[in-house]
Amino acid sequence: MRMPRILGLVLAGGQGSRLGALTDDRAKPVLPVGGTYRLIDISLSNLAHSHISDVWVIQQYLPHSLNEHLANGRPWDLDRTHGGLRVLPPFEGADGAGFARGNTDALNRQKQLIREFDPDLVLMLSADHLYTLDFLDLLVTHRDSGADLTMATTLVDEDASRYAVVTTDEEGTVTGFDYKPQDPPGNLVAMEVFLFDAASLLTALDELEAGGADLADYGEDLLPWFVEHRRVAEHRHEGYWMDLGTLQSYWTAHLQLLDGTGAELDNPDWPILTAQPQLLPARIHSSARIADSMVAAGAEVRGTVTHSVIGPRTVIEEGATIRHCVLLDGVHVGPGVSLENVVADAGADISGGSRRGTDGAVTLIGADGRVSTTEDFDRTATLPDGF
Repeated sequence: MRMPRILGLVLAGGQGSRLGALTDDRAKPVLPVGGTYRLIDISLSNLAHSHISDVWVIQQYLPHSLNEHLANGRPWDLDRTHGGLRVLPPFEGADGAGFARGNTDALNRQKQLIREFDPDLVLMLSADHLYTLDFLDLLVTHRDSGADLTMATTLVDEDASRYAVVTTDEEGTVTGFDYKPQDPPGNLVAMEVFLFDAASLLTALDELEAGGADLADYGEDLLPWFVEHRRVAEHRHEGYWMDLGTLQSYWTAHLQLLDGTGAELDNPDWPILTAQPQLLPARIHSSARIADSMVAAGAEVRGTVTHSVIGPRTVIEEGATIRHCVLLDGVHVGPGVSLENVVADAGADISGGSRRGTDGAVTLIGADGRVSTTEDFDRTATLPDGF
């Protein structure tokens, strides 16, 4: 069988407003994950290991932070003479329509480039999810089903109202698609991994635009169009998947990494690739006490750290206590400070020996010291036994 020409499109333009201060000064796709990686590393590593080498990244919000990390695609072997990484910056069209109002609008603005590239298939991904998936398995499902669109799906054990909920028949054909419904018909959701027949995708965009629709989010227009007018199949993903769109899910995903129930980021057969900073190993002083934690290179620990992720260049002074926390790059925790269930943004200076955080919510400390707390703490995401 001839290998089809696949274009990988990574949608990396969202603001990530539900993450509060974590995305005030950075694009969500470059949010740190696991102390060492960036969120977009997940999508790009999955593409690299799936041997998809034509990859376009569509940007909009704060693209400078993303461009600095992408490094011309070098960490993912995408800095090629032919193909490789192509960055599509935000732009205002000649029609004066302003910047894109959503991901369907952003995709529609690139359709002429897609036509010129002339792929057989378009693989569209979001850059804010944590999972590992061989996209060639998705290709097999797409080929065998004869679908115009194949979407990766997974079952969630939480309220599905913040996702796109999918209904299927016994043959795996998608028969219903409800975008963020108030009353979800089930807990099978779309992972925001979509494999389109390229000709069908371009037809859909042309028809939606010609129909005068205000193109916005693909859950509101593009995907319902396919379910109504074309054959749509599901590819069921049985492994780990997490949407890191909220502070709660961001914190939970890190604790799951520590407990071995989260994403497998250290699989030697499927490593997550990234542009890592060149730093000395972490320095652990004699006064330090560390258990069930990850400590990144360049960190310096003199205090007590339990069940936490400590980012590069972070300093924890003697007498400080860190428990169930995620501290990003260059955080400083002063003597006597006690943190519990805290996410601290890069560069935060947390001093003045007092307690921050509670056992009933996730607390965010911004780089400027500003404190905010989740109002909808998910009680189903409880801490593991023994903590």
